Amino acid sequence: MPGSVNRMPLRDEPSAAPDDLDLTAELARDLIRFDTTNYGEGRSNGETDAAEYVSARLTGLGLTPTIYESEPGRTSVIARVPGRDSSRGALVVHGHLDVVPADPENWSVDPFAGTIKDGLLWGRGAVDMKNMDAMMLAALEDILGAGQAPARDLVVAFFADEEAGGVLGSHYLVDNYPELFDGATEAISEVGGYSITLGDKRAYLLQTGEKALIWIKLVARGTAAHGSRLIRDNAVTRLAEAVAVLGRREWPIRLTDTTTQLLAEVARILDVDPQKVGPDELALATGTASGFIQASLRTTSNPTLLKAGYKHNVIPDTAEALIDIRSLPGEEDAVLAEVADLVGPDIEIVVMHRDIGLETEFDGPLIDAIVGTLGRHDPGAPVLPYLLSGGTDNKALSKLGIRGYGFAPLRLPPELDFPAMFHGVDERVPLDALVFGRRVLTDLLSDY
Repeated sequence: MPGSVNRMPLRDEPSAAPDDLDLTAELARDLIRFDTTNYGEGRSNGETDAAEYVSARLTGLGLTPTIYESEPGRTSVIARVPGRDSSRGALVVHGHLDVVPADPENWSVDPFAGTIKDGLLWGRGAVDMKNMDAMMLAALEDILGAGQAPARDLVVAFFADEEAGGVLGSHYLVDNYPELFDGATEAISEVGGYSITLGDKRAYLLQTGEKALIWIKLVARGTAAHGSRLIRDNAVTRLAEAVAVLGRREWPIRLTDTTTQLLAEVARILDVDPQKVGPDELALATGTASGFIQASLRTTSNPTLLKAGYKHNVIPDTAEALIDIRSLPGEEDAVLAEVADLVGPDIEIVVMHRDIGLETEFDGPLIDAIVGTLGRHDPGAPVLPYLLSGGTDNKALSKLGIRGYGFAPLRLPPELDFPAMFHGVDERVPLDALVFGRRVLTDLLSDY
């Protein structure tokens, strides 16, 4: 039955590590070695083994974690850490344990070996997001292992199923066990806190919002027939036309409060006139970060999967495609209406999963604490707000009124294309960036 279960960990000890390997890298490497691939549409290797490993680490710190299964193998871990002042609003610190698939044929290393080479940790989840899972565990070990406590209560969560929209992870827990998050007012997780290079200056992006998520399936129907016949209502042709229309749609730029503020700061740092340099040009000036930032300026609609037919000489009567739509917050209904107009009445649109967009102001005590903590560890580096083009488990927490931010701190070399690491081939993160993140997160949780 779905619900909470208590299990013994599969491994009592982490794998052996070189003496000079930081605890954060050791934890991240161990987590990568659990193949928690989430294929979507209900298919997954499950998170149970990784969840039991995390639970054992938390138990070793004197905490009492609970494991929750929404379905067999779909496993999340939650623990509450008492703070020095429990009268303050609790902070949710969360990550997810699942990862997207990785084809070993395309990688230069085994994606689930946790390979360490060239000063980097390689593997699926090194960036998205077993690095942050490891930073969370290492920061807790730094604080609790020293006999101290965080400044306020923490709800530490390691969710299942984020890569399929969190239905079996964060949404399941928020809907069925909201009391787990009692007293929580704010949350931090992916995808923010990482450094970018603007000209010759390092800056940090703090995620204060994220686009809405609309996953749809297009279904085209036609006449099943022999492949040699003249068939004008071919379902594959009809589907292909609709897919091409959506895949090539150039959605208009619309700046939100967050992207307006971000681009103004980019222009200031680069000493250019934002009235003369357009939004796309300013986004491109952020270098590797432009992969995320350009997509935050507009809606996107990307075809991701096609399915039709079963034999070369048989025209199928049905063809399907999956489209990943990310709209700006508040534009979901208008975007769906336009999609229907674009594909036409002969294409059925099935909404497979839909989740809200978020946008939070770039101010308040938590923002001040994050900016101050980063300033102590990297003096002079500005912190800029940005809107994530993807989505996180903060969507689910927002249903409880919890304001979520992306803050997984990493100081990165300018040549590393960090956005390309998300769901990309040869995913990797510098070892020294993990050390930096552990220190920053430990200080933030100790003081805020």
